[in-house]
Amino acid sequence: MLKPKKKQDSVELYFMEARAKLIDIAAFMDRVERDGLTEDFRYQALIDALKELDTEERAKNVLLALSDPTEEPIEAATTKAACGAWPEKPR
Repeated sequence: MLKPKKKQDSVELYFMEARAKLIDIAAFMDRVERDGLTEDFRYQALIDALKELDTEERAKNVLLALSDPTEEPIEAATTKAACGAWPEKPR
């Protein structure tokens, strides 16, 4: 008779990876603050997204905090690449 597979422990599997990412974020924040760039919209969007980590639908809410919610396409791109945050987000 086959034994049922043991459920994998997500903490055991992913903790070290999450820990490393958290340290990377903390180091990034230290650099931004040291350079006096805390008013940059991307940094502010990251701060807003971090606040969503203590919510029930954290992955969805983090993504929304970093997303442009507008539905109408722009006439012409103002940059050559995506910037990862919405520059016109109301503060």
